Amino acid sequence: MDKPSGIAYLIGRLDHMLSRRIRDSIAPMGITAAQYTALSVFRKHGQLSNAQLAERSMVSPQSANEMVKTMEQRGWIARKAPSNHGRIIQIGLTPEGLNLLKKCDAAVVEVEAAMLAEIGETEQGALYAQLKTMVRGLSILTL
Repeated sequence: MDKPSGIAYLIGRLDHMLSRRIRDSIAPMGITAAQYTALSVFRKHGQLSNAQLAERSMVSPQSANEMVKTMEQRGWIARKAPSNHGRIIQIGLTPEGLNLLKKCDAAVVEVEAAMLAEIGETEQGALYAQLKTMVRGLSILTL
């Protein structure tokens, strides 16, 4: 019987440590890691519905809805109902949300730099490609 190589364990450990470091680095700005992810998704994709945000932020629709309420109250995002989408409310970044996102990006860059400090640029490129391949491999796995 084959036994696991330990790679999944190391990736899990890395995920845990990275999540904690990112959470700690952005917490002083009054934002959670999930909110930071959501703001990043808005920057990349522009206006989104709540369902699209949930899917792209890797949270449940209910969690996304609660997060949207909080971020809207803080002025980081705004909702609007464009005429071409009927009843679907579109949500997007406000200038205040974009400024906060830029501050958080700087903190996350520092975390990434520490994580990758001993890995050269060429190796970082290869690592990025390998990680994307692993994500793709698990995406097509059916159990």
